[in-house]
Amino acid sequence: MSEVKIAAESRTEFGKGAARRIRRENKVPGVLYGHGSDPLHLTLPGHELLLALRTPNVLISLDIDGKSQELAIPKAVQRDPLKGYLEHVDLQLVQRGETVTVEIPVVAEGELAAGGNLLEHVLNALPVEAEATHIPEQLTVSVEGLAAGASIHAKDIALPSGVKLAVEDDTVVLQILAAQAEEAPAGEAAEGEEAAEA
Repeated sequence: MSEVKIAAESRTEFGKGAARRIRRENKVPGVLYGHGSDPLHLTLPGHELLLALRTPNVLISLDIDGKSQELAIPKAVQRDPLKGYLEHVDLQLVQRGETVTVEIPVVAEGELAAGGNLLEHVLNALPVEAEATHIPEQLTVSVEGLAAGASIHAKDIALPSGVKLAVEDDTVVLQILAAQAEEAPAGEAAEGEEAAEA
């Protein structure tokens, strides 16, 4: 995966007032943490960060105050619930060769078997362990021809080389649900049960 370079500034002002001032300048307050070091409070360029975060688990190369270079991945992103702009971001410090646990979006492709059945994403993203600089953007799963009752487990999903599951093998990721049939009237159902008992 490619790295996105972002110039960041360390910050010493905290609190809601400071955060509002930062956002007015089209910047985003953030925190970089990890490897047992003290959290580093940063100010990041809003537009560049927004573009970078379009890629899940993007690898960000931070140039902090023009003095130090750090690699990080996003761990928590807060957005304004109405306008969608970035309010705050938590970044996790990573190193080349280090294994990290992340969630990779699962994308289904293909047509289900005929019958109006429904595809349910039990998990929208699959937890995996991967090398920090080789995190896949997504995992594609074929549901071609699957009928109601079928399910796809974590172990059924092909993972790129060097990527391991971080959940149990038999965890259900996708399942096919039968189309909702019209319910029989209660009287008919009861008669059927009595007949079965007889």
